[in-house]
Amino acid sequence: MGACCAATGEAVVAAEQEGPSRGPSVRRLPSLLPHRHVKDGGIGRAQFIIDRPGKIADAYAMDRRKLGEGSYGSVCRATHKATKAVRAIKTIPKAKLRNLDRVKREIAIMKMMDHPGIIKLYETFEDGRNIYLCMEICSGGELFERIVRDGRFSEPQAAAVMQQVLRAICYMQKQGVAHRDLKPENFLLQNQDPIEDNVVKIIDFGLSGKYEAGKPMKTRAGSPYYVAPEVLGSLYDNKCDIWSVGVILYIMLCGYPPFQGKNDAEVLQKVSLGLYEFRPQDWRYVSEDAKVLITCLMKKSPVDRFAAEQALRHTWIAHKAPTAPAVALQGDLVDKLRGFRLRNKFMKAALHVIAGQLDETKIRGLRDIFVKLDVNGDGLITHSELRRGLQQAGIQIPRPDVEDIMDSVDCDGSGEIDYTEFLAATIEKQQYVDEAVCWNAFSLFDVNCDGKITSSDLKQMLDKTSTRSAVELVRQADANNDGSIDFQEFMKMMRGSRVLPGSAP
Repeated sequence: MGACCAATGEAVVAAEQEGPSRGPSVRRLPSLLPHRHVKDGGIGRAQFIIDRPGKIADAYAMDRRKLGEGSYGSVCRATHKATKAVRAIKTIPKAKLRNLDRVKREIAIMKMMDHPGIIKLYETFEDGRNIYLCMEICSGGELFERIVRDGRFSEPQAAAVMQQVLRAICYMQKQGVAHRDLKPENFLLQNQDPIEDNVVKIIDFGLSGKYEAGKPMKTRAGSPYYVAPEVLGSLYDNKCDIWSVGVILYIMLCGYPPFQGKNDAEVLQKVSLGLYEFRPQDWRYVSEDAKVLITCLMKKSPVDRFAAEQALRHTWIAHKAPTAPAVALQGDLVDKLRGFRLRNKFMKAALHVIAGQLDETKIRGLRDIFVKLDVNGDGLITHSELRRGLQQAGIQIPRPDVEDIMDSVDCDGSGEIDYTEFLAATIEKQQYVDEAVCWNAFSLFDVNCDGKITSSDLKQMLDKTSTRSAVELVRQADANNDGSIDFQEFMKMMRGSRVLPGSAP
């Protein structure tokens, strides 16, 4: 593992050329990228990941001990004072940044990501010295640490990790996002469970970029052991991530990287040639299928290289990893999905906020159901996938009912059910009527922090909502008809203790 250990440093292939510092006077970080697929009047998770006003210390109790540190900042554990939720806070000192665009791009892309295998961004803060990213916390440590500890993985263990990683990459490819720095250090494990039973999360989108078909990326970005050969030539697409995944799989099965050298320059020279081998003494007990998959992931020509969805369908993944979690779809799932149709739009928005903030341990069962329904592994549930999943579970409902469920749950109008949309429609009532959880959601909608939610607040929060629609949203929970919603009225709406105008018939 010695050579693999040498790869623990920062990404040393050059990142974007950065301009002169803008200094600490920059106060807000507008998104560089549009919200994903949110149609006019729609609801999407990205709308609720905001740059919070005020001091981060007012919202979070932050530990002094650092969980990790890199060239652009450090990460610490923190507890949300209102909800007691534990978070990871990434602190990025402005003094270390020559250009804030890199951070803006990282935040914008993280807002786009809505997948169970990608780390969640909850909110951001900013002061004169730092930018703070408040994210999901994982207690299982880095995938790299587990590789170092175990030396190498069994094929079922490696396949379990690869299946999750490829699902997340498949989703990213569908969104036109290239991570550009995939390596074992940038995957976290949800907990300390055995690797084959764990949840793997992609982190650190600091070098990621948006990719458009026919418009190659040019930035030399990545880490020497894992960077794809075409990145060194500065013309490439998002298939660069597939090469990196192949390198990770190689390391998991034998314990060292395919390209080694005395220094980074020597490693990169070998990467540029794209030549590697399976040494018989180290690979004699590894199946031929595993080696074939690695070869397909690490084709030097990106045109010949597998896409993530192809890799997910490979024989090795199918035989060595479970195709879906061992969960049963219960009849009440359909009742919840149908019941979501009866929620008014403002309550749906509130449920999106709450679902997006829930700790992974509280939604593990729903996550497993979502993965089971997502047959092709792209992080989205289509009409046909939902109907097929229900039929396989012996739940027979008419096609028009499936269409009604899709239309109701698909709040952003994309034509598919996103992860947070699914969670918002299926979370248990006791989770979303908790006062601390509701207060956190209420304070998000209360943009000017005056203790009430107005149409102006909602128009600002839901950026594609008209003034007329915003007024109607307020009316849906405004019990005393004063033109605003206080916290008591908000709680009444969430508890369902009054008939709500504007609900679907």
